[in-house]
Amino acid sequence: MLSDRRPILFANARIVDPSRDLDIVGDLLIADGVIREAKKGIGAAGVPEGTDVIDCRGKLIAPGLVDMRAFIGEPGAGHRETFASASQAAAAGGVTTIICQPDTSPVIDDPATVDFVLRRARDTAIVHVHPMAAITKGREGSEMTEIGLLKAAGAVAFTDGEKSVTNAQVMRRALTYARDFDALIVHQTEDPDLIGDGVMNEGEFAARLGLLGIPTAAETVMLERDLRLVALTGGRYHAASVTCADSLSVLARANEAGLKVSVSASINHITLNENDIGPYRTFLKVTPPLRAEDDRKALVEALARGLIDVVMSDHNPQDVEVKRLPFAEAASGAIGLETMLAAGLRLAHSGEIELITLLRAMSTRPAQLLGLPGGTLKSGAPADLIVVDTEVPWVVDPTELKSKCKNTPFDEARMLGRVVRTIVAGRTVYEYV
Repeated sequence: MLSDRRPILFANARIVDPSRDLDIVGDLLIADGVIREAKKGIGAAGVPEGTDVIDCRGKLIAPGLVDMRAFIGEPGAGHRETFASASQAAAAGGVTTIICQPDTSPVIDDPATVDFVLRRARDTAIVHVHPMAAITKGREGSEMTEIGLLKAAGAVAFTDGEKSVTNAQVMRRALTYARDFDALIVHQTEDPDLIGDGVMNEGEFAARLGLLGIPTAAETVMLERDLRLVALTGGRYHAASVTCADSLSVLARANEAGLKVSVSASINHITLNENDIGPYRTFLKVTPPLRAEDDRKALVEALARGLIDVVMSDHNPQDVEVKRLPFAEAASGAIGLETMLAAGLRLAHSGEIELITLLRAMSTRPAQLLGLPGGTLKSGAPADLIVVDTEVPWVVDPTELKSKCKNTPFDEARMLGRVVRTIVAGRTVYEYV
């Protein structure tokens, strides 16, 4: 239930705003759906009459998370997830903005479908929802979509979802055309021919399990090609999900060359590795596959030094019928909207990464890349924010998760820290009690 949008003063909180490199103990005032102030010593005096004063001593306030990659079933697969259910899960996880993927039925590849998504989300979701549109018509990889019209209709970026555009000429044209509209191309860097029938990371562990492996080269070969096309076209490019150390070397060279390149890693790949699959746990079968521990550590180090821009949930709900199968036959995908921040806090608690760096990658940076107004606690910004108790322990119980599907890789995992309040446009949309 949404609360009324009366002014709220959050007092005595730890305020972390990555957009200003701010980490202080102070107060934050919101009114009329926007942030008024965030600083030390606002106090209750002088705030608008009727302001609700909440003591946040011992708690953290941060910008609401902007999840740059989540699958929502509407249109066509509402049995997996709807805007209503996804937004409830998002709010519980501190995500105030969801970027949904175009691999729906029909595909989000024309302005009418973009409009449907925006209207449907506006009517049923309690958080912001923005769609990415397809790069190619039907996500078939052969004919480019009308990028200019789709952007005008409200698409915030362009991707073929989990499909890679294997035709280099089509990809070159897309980057060139998108450049003229300052549109962002988001691409899954996986060569389908190198993937073949592989189902998990290629290596000793896959061999012991008797499963066909997917080499890291399937990722780096496609990434190398893409970055050469970026150099050729001058387009804006975002690698959708990097998973291995070799890819980071490729990206570092692109940055040194001054290319307009950014990159995401999923929460799964920075907190889990192939060994977590254990006895064929299909909830950990994801695309791209979980890699070796050395690759996971390399991703965390790259995130810490700013080479990885964004951490996203890669929320991909799958129902029991396609997950409770032998590992090789099970569908790929894991839900993540509700557990992304909590899983990320593991890295902060262990000292692997600074909290402000984690929050920047989950809020400020994706908002900047997509040209959205969130990801900040600056005065005048939309009041999209979260209150987090970073020290409360809890155990992930799939039956309590708000997503329609329960395929979480963190089933029964022990977490430390959870969202206790989520505010969107000044309204409380989630409160943990």
